[in-house]
Amino acid sequence: MCLAVPVKITEFVAPDMARCQIGEGQTYITASTMLLPEPAVLGDYIIVHAGFALRKLETADAEETLALLREIVAASRPEDFC
Repeated sequence: MCLAVPVKITEFVAPDMARCQIGEGQTYITASTMLLPEPAVLGDYIIVHAGFALRKLETADAEETLALLREIVAASRPEDFC
């Protein structure tokens, strides 16, 4: 099962490649933005699957989704993730 999590573009490392921050931590991924219908800019939130940005999200929607995911993790037990 895959779970797409909003990530925030923090820099462009090539014309169609973005370095993206996952959540508020120090975890980053690199994703291609070549499939997006319109160009991405720094600070955009995107949904990434298999290394490709599939769509951009409004900031409020991305932040709400991340908050809900944090609530799920906080309410979960460690055995729920095994």
